[in-house]
Amino acid sequence: MIWVVDASVAVRWFLEEERHAYADAVLEKIVDSPQSFAVPELFAFEVYAVLQRLHPHGLSVFRKGIIPLLQGGMFRQPMTETLAQKAGRFVDQGLTGYDACYAALAWDLKGLWLTYDTKAHRMIQSRNISCLLTERMPPNWA
Repeated sequence: MIWVVDASVAVRWFLEEERHAYADAVLEKIVDSPQSFAVPELFAFEVYAVLQRLHPHGLSVFRKGIIPLLQGGMFRQPMTETLAQKAGRFVDQGLTGYDACYAALAWDLKGLWLTYDTKAHRMIQSRNISCLLTERMPPNWA
């Protein structure tokens, strides 16, 4: 199984008021098995922007906490015409362009998008390609 990690998961690793046990479990598994994880390239930009806005040491945290993960074996999908076309199907379902890229990547890789975005998850819940981490870990996580 490939797990597509949403930016909403990563920011919980560094913002105390957003911490969540399931986000920490995702981080542990990324460190142990980075090849089981994927992100669209926009992940890095989203996490960087949030940390710069909300963390007192955003750049430092990004450099020490996110860059090593991105360079550690996790699959990073650039925006391609194919991904854009697949994402368009999710935009048609109501997702933002950003969220649609995560969903399309999960769909393309036959994986599961791990997110804290309740609204986005609910829009595509019937497709079984997302897991809302405020509710549970994926059933086949272990």
